[in-house]
Amino acid sequence: MDAPDTVVAYSRDGRRTVRCGGTAPPGPVPRDLLRYELGSASKPYTGLLLAELVRSGELSGDDPAVAHLDSGHRHGWLAAITLTHLITHTAGLPPLPRDFYRQALPHWTTNPYAGYPPERVVRAFLRSRPRHRPGTRWRYSNFGVSVLGHTLAAATATPWEELLTGRVLRPLGLTDTALRPEGPGTDATGHKVDAATPVPPLLIGGFQAAGAVRTTPYDALAFVEAHLRPAATPLAEALGAVLRPVLRRGWGHRHVHTLTWFRHPTDEGPLYFHAGATSGQQAFIGFRPDTGTALAAFCTRRHRGGDPFVATAYALLQDPP
Repeated sequence: MDAPDTVVAYSRDGRRTVRCGGTAPPGPVPRDLLRYELGSASKPYTGLLLAELVRSGELSGDDPAVAHLDSGHRHGWLAAITLTHLITHTAGLPPLPRDFYRQALPHWTTNPYAGYPPERVVRAFLRSRPRHRPGTRWRYSNFGVSVLGHTLAAATATPWEELLTGRVLRPLGLTDTALRPEGPGTDATGHKVDAATPVPPLLIGGFQAAGAVRTTPYDALAFVEAHLRPAATPLAEALGAVLRPVLRRGWGHRHVHTLTWFRHPTDEGPLYFHAGATSGQQAFIGFRPDTGTALAAFCTRRHRGGDPFVATAYALLQDPP
């Protein structure tokens, strides 16, 4: 893979293999011990948190988001948007708030989210006018998942970082997973498309639930492995819930989604996955219950077009060695 750093962590029936490489010389900290930015591959963590809060009876997936975010009475489609709509990209919201781009464009290749704080995300949601009736159309939305994070925090009166850490990361033993950068020696350094120009660590602003997670290959592998053996974890019921299909889309309804995962068919059984990218890094996580395989892959370069990174990681999971 043409990237300064690449790590692939793979397991089959609990037996792990980790391979590291890259075009850059190895640094003082081994590549497999650094934390990598998950970007949109953070969303399965948020979905699992929602499933756990539903399991505990603290919330319902059918709860209207505005009921937890605003004391005023809202009308129309905005009032009909539920927590499930937000995590499944069916709320009728755009990918990002309409006023996001003006402040983001000067920093588009480095940190476009940093200048858009949590309160602005919530305010943009409360002022939004969904283009479609919630639940009728699928449209990928970082905006919607970010609103979900603020809704869960408001509903539980718990800051987002504390909520995700206490209800998902700590129960699964993910002690090397974090929600903000810590600096050189801990975090991997991302690079632009040229694979040479470094970019600063991701600052996610108010979009934490959609892309804040950064983790080591071992912790990421442990997260996806938990979906293969849920009974061995404290989140067994929630892990089972996020495997169930909740919607179909695309030509012939061939694209299946669970609460948190893209689900594709194979000859033997379903394959679950999610990919993510930041300004200078890419990640892929996934698993196959039928073969007992799990995969977490990372690289410190942002690819464009054709994306060989995602295609290669997907192929490894689809046809395990």
